[in-house]
Amino acid sequence: MTTRTALLRAFAAAFAEKGLEAPEREARALLRAGLGLSDLDLVTRGEQEVAPVDAARLRALAERRAEGEPLARLTGRREFWSLAFTLAPETLVPRPETETLVEAALALFPDRRARLRLLDLGTGSGALLAALLSEFPAAFGIGVDLSPGAARQARENLAALGFATRSSVMVGHWAQALAGGFDLVVSNPPYIPSTDIAALEREVREHDPLLALDGGPQGLDAYRALASALPGLLVTGGSAVLELGIGQERDVAALLAAAGLRVEGPARCDLAGIARALVARKP
Repeated sequence: MTTRTALLRAFAAAFAEKGLEAPEREARALLRAGLGLSDLDLVTRGEQEVAPVDAARLRALAERRAEGEPLARLTGRREFWSLAFTLAPETLVPRPETETLVEAALALFPDRRARLRLLDLGTGSGALLAALLSEFPAAFGIGVDLSPGAARQARENLAALGFATRSSVMVGHWAQALAGGFDLVVSNPPYIPSTDIAALEREVREHDPLLALDGGPQGLDAYRALASALPGLLVTGGSAVLELGIGQERDVAALLAAAGLRVEGPARCDLAGIARALVARKP
């Protein structure tokens, strides 16, 4: 007989051996996701038997996790802004630090009833766009992604969350097919310098799509494209909120200012104190 507690101990030991940070927490997360349990279930019903087929499935997932595959990739699911998203191989796993962009956007538009026109460039799973639509019930948003697979997944996520009638997703290279008229543009672009990709954590390097990571030689290629496009996309007084990589605030601010946008710094920091969300406004 295999119990939940036995699996928890075995997985935690395996994760510790492989050097995973917080192995018991990782084991708990795997069991919760794999069996649809709560923390309370694990504490109060730990001796409940796990069906052999489920135990085998969980062991296979644990082996993959021990080898560095992120839990979100194993389950195909990730939460962002308290909303659930399905992932595809072509989508980046949404990170908590990206919620800093949502916070910055909410500070720009305190009237939640505003009939905003939103644009999410490089939408990926649609997480940013969905989070904003959940906060602005009268808004309409467009998501754009270069990857057809990512655009398809974003469209499915938005529909599953009830935003199908207030959103549209298209495949394209940044804003080439758009005419403008947006009150708010957000983007979490690829910003890792090409030479730094090999040094990323294994979970990111091997399991996130390169298209969503590689920002060119200096990590600034996407920002140059965005700075060029934003003046034509934003209405007068409209704002853009861009995610930053570590140490990129000054360079990105310079690109935006050179394009005629007013940078409203300093950038908003994430919970780790890293400058993460840079706001620029069209005068």
